Amino acid sequence: MTEMKAETVVARYMRAKDRRETWEPLWQECFDFALPQRETALGHSSNTSRKTDRLFDGTAPDAVDQLAASLLSQLTPPWARWFGLAPGTEIEGARTGVEGALSQDLEIAAQTLQSHFDRSNFAVEMHQCYLDLVTAGTASLMFEIARPGEPAAFRFTAVPLSQVAFEEDASGRLDTTFRASQLTRGQLVDRFPKAKLPDGLKDGGDPTDPEKRVEVLEAVFPAKDGFDYMAVLPGGIGPDSAQGMTSGTGTGAPVVLKTGRFKSSPFINFRWLKAPGEIYGRSPVMKALPDIKTANKVVELILKNASIAVTGIWQADDDGVLNPSNIRLTPGTIIPKAVGSAGLRPLEAPGRFDTGQIVLEDLRTGIRRALLADRLGQPDGPKMTATEVIERVAEIARLLGATYGRLQSELLTPLVTRGFAILTQRGEIGDIRIDGKTVDLEYKSPLARHQAQQDVQATLAFIDGIKSLGPAAATIIDAPAAARVLARAFGVPAKILKPEGPAVDPSVHNPMAMDPALTTVTDGGDARALIDAVTGNLDPEAVQQAIAGIGQALAGAANETDRPSTPIQPDRETS
Repeated sequence: MTEMKAETVVARYMRAKDRRETWEPLWQECFDFALPQRETALGHSSNTSRKTDRLFDGTAPDAVDQLAASLLSQLTPPWARWFGLAPGTEIEGARTGVEGALSQDLEIAAQTLQSHFDRSNFAVEMHQCYLDLVTAGTASLMFEIARPGEPAAFRFTAVPLSQVAFEEDASGRLDTTFRASQLTRGQLVDRFPKAKLPDGLKDGGDPTDPEKRVEVLEAVFPAKDGFDYMAVLPGGIGPDSAQGMTSGTGTGAPVVLKTGRFKSSPFINFRWLKAPGEIYGRSPVMKALPDIKTANKVVELILKNASIAVTGIWQADDDGVLNPSNIRLTPGTIIPKAVGSAGLRPLEAPGRFDTGQIVLEDLRTGIRRALLADRLGQPDGPKMTATEVIERVAEIARLLGATYGRLQSELLTPLVTRGFAILTQRGEIGDIRIDGKTVDLEYKSPLARHQAQQDVQATLAFIDGIKSLGPAAATIIDAPAAARVLARAFGVPAKILKPEGPAVDPSVHNPMAMDPALTTVTDGGDARALIDAVTGNLDPEAVQQAIAGIGQALAGAANETDRPSTPIQPDRETS
């Protein structure tokens, strides 16, 4: 149980919120131009149609949607298992049958975890987090235990950036999370049923305003062997309690609603990329924001020019006859003019559509390149060959390599460890500790499989090269071990593989198996096969005489088969 006081938690949140305020104007611009339908970074709700009034170019919103969908399919595809468990280095080094039995148990545990992911709202909320990640560079996913009776053990919530503030530890991890949300009294009682509410919220709260909201602060911070949790009502309860914490002028002592302990943090915070000395991440939208704003302005000017070209600008002499207020530009209209007057004539527009289109096309290309829409999207050309597919996957892995490494550390690994901790607490699986020694975590997403495909190609190329050196060189390859390596790289289920027993060198029990050419000679085949296989630069005639002598010795030994043989005594008795 935490020993930190509620006043200390509120003070730490206020400092974290002050550090976040420097990012809010930038987040606001990114959301306005790239993701207008998302709640604003500042938490101000407004009409969605009003947000798009000053948005004229849809290149950035479309590219953001494509990149978020690509991340979902490449990292955490909802239709396939994107992770796996395997025996660690200590189990693999033992080379015993324990590895096979452990592999099957780990496969069952991984299938159980994936089943709960599939039945929960993981895919829906994860996609919202990817949208925040691509737009603002930072996202937060709340991973909770579902209530009894729900189809899955997990419940996910994509937390808006307007509600969270972070603290970073010495290693650069976002280990401390503060979430400030506004709840009605009904929501407050539903979320904290055992909490002792203050007098201002007892007996139904304010009867004149049942939807009145109160700000609640939840904090999760690291502690010994886990994370401590505290939920408080900061600033007391009063007429200005909803703004008390935000403005820092709340009155009264904070009220503790709930405290607890987590084995792993329920908040999973992750970033696109991070600059040294910064807590919050930077996004591809931030990099492309100048082009996005310029393209939006160019489209606005083009539309204004198009409006002028369609409706036209007209001029006329002030001859005392033509009244502009009475002119209606409709078919069949007769417009009077004075004798000698030029009448109504159009004014040529100075703008050029072709120049604006050229500039706009360059800007849109830059935006799509920055948001990887031209690399991760579906190609517009004909069907690609196998080589083109491999090169395309390699290009994707190169572009997302650094980002994938960060997401693997800040998102994927905490997701799996948190899921196993919940299932272990529920008793659905045994206690699994992913430490790399006993149990190792493997990623099987499409992006992670690219490296496995490269390993497979290198292994197969090595085997083909060894075969070209002759049968003698091929004896260094352990065929069952090579098959298991390829099976793991291809993601083959462990249950269809035979359990692995102790390693046996076949040449120890059967010297003739060291080279197929030896079997050919003993079966009466041409001795020249042996010469070609193993002699190298030796004299073929000398080798032929040696083989003849061996054959005579074997024939003499065959004539003495009737003699009683002496039984071989073991060096020591074995039970």
